[in-house]
Amino acid sequence: MPWGEWLGAIGNPDSQSGELIWQLRLPRALAAWAVGAMLAMSGCLMQVLLRNPLADPYVLGVSGGAACATLLGLVFGVAVALLPWLALFGALVSVLIVFGLARGTGPWSGTRLLLTGVVTASGWGALISLILSLSPDNSLRGMLFWLMGDLSYAVLPPWTLLVLTGCFVLTLGLARSLNVLAMGETTARLLGEPTGHLLWVVYLLASVLTATAVSIAGSVGFVGLIVPHLMRLLVGSDHRILIPAATLFGGLFLVLSDTLARTVLSPQQLPVGVITALLGVPLFLLLLNRARLKGV
Repeated sequence: MPWGEWLGAIGNPDSQSGELIWQLRLPRALAAWAVGAMLAMSGCLMQVLLRNPLADPYVLGVSGGAACATLLGLVFGVAVALLPWLALFGALVSVLIVFGLARGTGPWSGTRLLLTGVVTASGWGALISLILSLSPDNSLRGMLFWLMGDLSYAVLPPWTLLVLTGCFVLTLGLARSLNVLAMGETTARLLGEPTGHLLWVVYLLASVLTATAVSIAGSVGFVGLIVPHLMRLLVGSDHRILIPAATLFGGLFLVLSDTLARTVLSPQQLPVGVITALLGVPLFLLLLNRARLKGV
């Protein structure tokens, strides 16, 4: 679309070009930005929570629960408009399972949480494989696209923006505590942080962000892993700056990735998760090599 026609369509939403922008392109771009922002913010929280640079929003099985519920909905012919709610329900069920099993009766243990999440994710993966193996051939393509992360039919309900805004405000309010917690749980406790309460709040915030993102676009990988690392190199490790920077760049990264997914093999569209993986793998290897050269 020429620039003149594009600018004219912005002010005339009833025209054919205006409908293309206002009804198709803009909602998809907003959905991509919101999903990228939520995954990047969740990645920052997970890496502090588990004190593991390889932690990402999906490491604790949230996406597995969402995928299992959504695939069951596709198998039984549930309306497309209800699929995000199924995904959200499945993700929250997974959160409750991990939360209940990992909490136990003793003190907080990041290792126990990680092991519980990994085992739960493996269990969801087995159920997903079973569903795919028993599904009819005419529905497999849609299922695989959703599993890889797809924004072709993504919608952005108003409540998801409320979730993003609320979690961002809460996370920014916890930024100082996150800085202390990143130095270790023992150090945080010595400095007066209520680590037991704080760790569960961080986990629940990260889980809600991940569940909401998965309910919109499926399992989009590498955004929550790559963006926090990249932003730490650019703005440092202070979460008062890192959280806003990662949120903004995560949204921008996924919008650009979705644009490539739509155009690189046009008119055929690719799942956006394929593009984020193709961009994320070499970028992550580059970051690892940079850290090795610095002796980190």
